[in-house]
Amino acid sequence: MDSYVFTSERLGFRNWSIDDLEQMAAINADPEVMEFFPSIPTQEDTKNFILRMQKQYEQRNHCYFAVEVLETKEFIGFIGLSYQDYDTDFTPCVDIGWRLKKSSWFNGYATEGAKKCLTYAFDVLQLNEVLSTAPTINEKSIAVMQKIGMTKVKNFDHPLLLTNERLKKCSLYTTSKD
Repeated sequence: MDSYVFTSERLGFRNWSIDDLEQMAAINADPEVMEFFPSIPTQEDTKNFILRMQKQYEQRNHCYFAVEVLETKEFIGFIGLSYQDYDTDFTPCVDIGWRLKKSSWFNGYATEGAKKCLTYAFDVLQLNEVLSTAPTINEKSIAVMQKIGMTKVKNFDHPLLLTNERLKKCSLYTTSKD
């Protein structure tokens, strides 16, 4: 599927297809991938996520993009931008996030892809700011935020995770258009 919205050096970013369901559901079913989330999404949850991302792309020209390795066309998960409106003092906002299958970890894909998504956010979408959040215990994601030049704003109790003692304390990072 070569209909990429944009590419980075090694990755292609595209809108979702329902054909991505099996592979994304497998990624979501991996307990290590989902370590910093409150639950493992079902196949139906994954389908609803894909439909939500397709709709968001149609409405806003961005989503958590489906990502492939250009050289092999291997689907590895998502990296992208998503509109957030849960109840906090920094929403509504656009955040950047990623979820990649374990076999693609430690290749620099999250950092490379997130940097390219920020370029897209600022140069194409003309956004002024992009935020990112993660549980403070998710050191891998926070390291990516730092590598892509984001600055920590604060720690906060995430309103969607208040019943989860292990995950509710989150870090908020931001970056702005130069």
